[in-house]
Amino acid sequence: MKNLVKVERARLSLTQAQLAKKLEVSRQTIHAIEKNKFNPSVILAIKMAKLFKLSVEELFMIDEDN
Repeated sequence: MKNLVKVERARLSLTQAQLAKKLEVSRQTIHAIEKNKFNPSVILAIKMAKLFKLSVEELFMIDEDN
């Protein structure tokens, strides 16, 4: 699954640590999501989409490998 988390985080001028704090997760979780090494839970994906004012489908896209 691909995502726009890094792009949207940069758009809001947030560091990984700042985003992690807002979402109540670790900075390492944000890093892993941005590197496509970890898929967030549905709840976390919804929280992220709300924060970025996007739909979950706009923020996370299924790639051809899935």
